[in-house]
Amino acid sequence: MSDFLLELRSEEIPARMQAGARADLEKLFRKEMSAAGVAVGEVTVWSTPRRLALIARNLPEATAAVSEEVKGPRVGAPPQALEGFLRKTGLTEDQLTERDGVLFAISEKPGRATSEVLAEAIPAIVRAFPWPKSQRWGAASISTESMRWVRPLSGIVAIFGEALVACEVGGIASGYATRGHRFHCPGKITIGSVSDYQEKLRACHVIVDHADRQDLIRSRAKAAAEAAGLTLVEDEGLVIENAGLTEWPVPLLGRFDEEYLEVPPEVIQLTARTNQKYFVCESDGKLANAFVCTANIEATDGGAGIVAGNRKVLAARLSDARFFWQQDRKTKLAEQAKKLSRITFHEKLGAVADKVERVAKLAEWLASEGIVPNCDPALARQAAELCKADLVTEMVGEFPELQGLMGGYYARAEGLPDAVADAIAGHYKPVGQGDDVPTAPVTVAVALADKLDTIRSFFGIDERPTGSKDPFALRRAALGIIQIITTNGLRFGVAEGEVLAFFADRLKVQQKEAGVRHDLIDAVFALGGEDDLVRLLARVHALQAFVGTEDGTNLLSGYKRAANILKKEGVEAASDISLSYTPETAEKTLIDALDAAGPKASAAVAAEDFAGAMAALASLRGPIDAFFDQVTVNDADPAKRAYRLSLLAQLRDAVHGVADFSRIEG
Repeated sequence: MSDFLLELRSEEIPARMQAGARADLEKLFRKEMSAAGVAVGEVTVWSTPRRLALIARNLPEATAAVSEEVKGPRVGAPPQALEGFLRKTGLTEDQLTERDGVLFAISEKPGRATSEVLAEAIPAIVRAFPWPKSQRWGAASISTESMRWVRPLSGIVAIFGEALVACEVGGIASGYATRGHRFHCPGKITIGSVSDYQEKLRACHVIVDHADRQDLIRSRAKAAAEAAGLTLVEDEGLVIENAGLTEWPVPLLGRFDEEYLEVPPEVIQLTARTNQKYFVCESDGKLANAFVCTANIEATDGGAGIVAGNRKVLAARLSDARFFWQQDRKTKLAEQAKKLSRITFHEKLGAVADKVERVAKLAEWLASEGIVPNCDPALARQAAELCKADLVTEMVGEFPELQGLMGGYYARAEGLPDAVADAIAGHYKPVGQGDDVPTAPVTVAVALADKLDTIRSFFGIDERPTGSKDPFALRRAALGIIQIITTNGLRFGVAEGEVLAFFADRLKVQQKEAGVRHDLIDAVFALGGEDDLVRLLARVHALQAFVGTEDGTNLLSGYKRAANILKKEGVEAASDISLSYTPETAEKTLIDALDAAGPKASAAVAAEDFAGAMAALASLRGPIDAFFDQVTVNDADPAKRAYRLSLLAQLRDAVHGVADFSRIEG
């Protein structure tokens, strides 16, 4: 058993592609090895901006010999069948083996050296690599058949044990040599085996394990901030990205002019993060005039020159942001909002200004009807009328991610009520699972109105999500509505028809993470007429608690037995049949239980006491069990048979008053 090392070295691999590349390299390697019959165990894949490295531990020295058997025609089959089989297998008739009157072609394939398998696999892996974007280079690039890679491939290291796996891809031959850090150690490094690969690169200022680089950035960036008496604003995405940009990361703290702190902190953080890949820092919970950049070298001056250069670039960015901030505030939001009539929302739905007017009317209605409690209708309308105004500002034009948020800042800066400013800033929320859900009344009204209008409008023009396609983010809007309604306990009919069915599907997705079974949601929706999501979920939660009990399980079983009998007999509803005979004991017990439980369950449902409704149904468990054990439903006496079928229909109706148990699995 020996270890295998493969390094594919190239020009800079974009940081955003490295995680996918690591997964693809392992997948392709395992596929090639499996096809060749090589058992693969532990595989480690690393990446830096300039290389992908794969290490496979304990590969066998050779593949096992394989015996292959191909079934042929029966003995005595027509000559044409035998001749065709012989052509297919390349054997002669005397080389065939007979077993139970059937001819077989049996061939023995000897094992192959794993190094030979690897030599064939490496070019196949490189040529099949699914980079999101790739390129050709050099003289060969004039041919569409030439090799592609994310950036020009410059070297291949392939070592099995201590032996070179000789192969060639696109004119690049494998070897023992790699290269270290571009500046600290640009010369060749000879690798002997897997065992010395990582440490030799580290000695040449390359930390090949991306996870090690990430750990280093986390700890040293935090330490750099703390050394200056500051707190680093943690950003895991930025950690991963900086690790993907450097082979020898060196976090350094720098400062920018305090005057830029007049710009909203989100703008500064976005500018630093998006454009420069910098972390930002806080002091006493507020943004500080400091940043942490990640250099790729150990500078002889301790990084002073690097920090100065980065500070200069950041200052230019922040200067632009401050200019946008100052210019935008010269125009009132109400004036900005007038420009929305020039922006098309959708060709069938008019301009953004038209959407704003619809949202304003709906937000005002939600407030005035008391659907959103304690919400001032005038403030709800004002906030809705201004909620999209920042779309035409310079700042949002530069940073679209800040729409809504900047509108809130501009509203506050011009002295509008805090409730209005907060609603403008938060009306897009929640934008996904885990995001904050609005709870302030005016914000709730505007956020809810905006999302309801989006779904209602696009369904109205027959623009529904299909399969995985949802170009107008209607699924996200529906989830946002569900979260707002359930978080705030809002009571109103959210939709009807196809839109309600759409909400039912989204509700299943949203509640799945909370551990709620989708079939129970179906069981409640199937009753029809239930469009109050708060009431619906209360019923679902009570139902889930009930079916998890022994009473619930047994009643479900009894219900399904009754439903199957009724279906077989074609009984769709309980009939008004009077009792014309003396019932059996178990039968009388069920009659009495239904007389008591049915009204109790109905009253409890009307009072939204769904736990009480389940308790009423639970009282039917014993009587229905005894009924099926002791009473013959399909009695020879037509009167008994008809009454007993009606009794089962009453049971079904009583249960359906709470939920459609036919939709419940199990």
